[in-house]
Amino acid sequence: MLWGVADRSDAPARDYRSDQREAQARLTRQRVVDAATAVFLERGYAATTMRAIAAQADVAVPTVEVVFGKKSRLLKAAIDVARAGDDEPVAVLDRDWTAAARAATSAEELLAIVARVLAPAQVRSAGLVLAVFEGAAADAELAELAVQLIEERATTAAWLVDRLRRVASLRKGCTRQEAIDTIWILIDPAVFDRLTRQRHWTAERYERWIAASIARLLVDGAAHPPSKPHKRRTR
Repeated sequence: MLWGVADRSDAPARDYRSDQREAQARLTRQRVVDAATAVFLERGYAATTMRAIAAQADVAVPTVEVVFGKKSRLLKAAIDVARAGDDEPVAVLDRDWTAAARAATSAEELLAIVARVLAPAQVRSAGLVLAVFEGAAADAELAELAVQLIEERATTAAWLVDRLRRVASLRKGCTRQEAIDTIWILIDPAVFDRLTRQRHWTAERYERWIAASIARLLVDGAAHPPSKPHKRRTR
């Protein structure tokens, strides 16, 4: 051992070419996802083609098809990356912020943590998720994806309700299922879209609102926080 580093002269050499290929493949995948996100948001799902995505990413069409297969799978990949903020293969509820949420000792602290994660995730992903629901009626693959997204939102809502029940009591008469359904509708991307795009809310105002609304509707004895002045954006 030299300077605290083990002598690995007899260890098998790393396959640097393999590492380079893996890194290049990941970069290509990210370029395609970024390109798909931009094209889906600009054109909508129906008008988006794999050729347009490939052109935006500056790769060949077969490259896009080999990596993702179908357009619906590419849209789901774009949604997953937008929600998480990166392409790490870690589920949203297994990420670092959930450790802080599990350590929360009050409903106020828990909801503040969740809202700080939810608001930017909505900024990044709401438009893509709404594209799924808008096209689901005319596309069987999108209809299947829409069901999956609905179920994922229900899973997130159930997780949050169960965390809430560990640090506070639900209001009298509110069942676990009602609480799940309440959060499920409050965190609907359509609600975020209407508040920010149509009512001109900022993401920061949405963050405060979602935490306060869940507390008021579900937590026993939750106080109504004082409202903060906000400026309405003018056009």
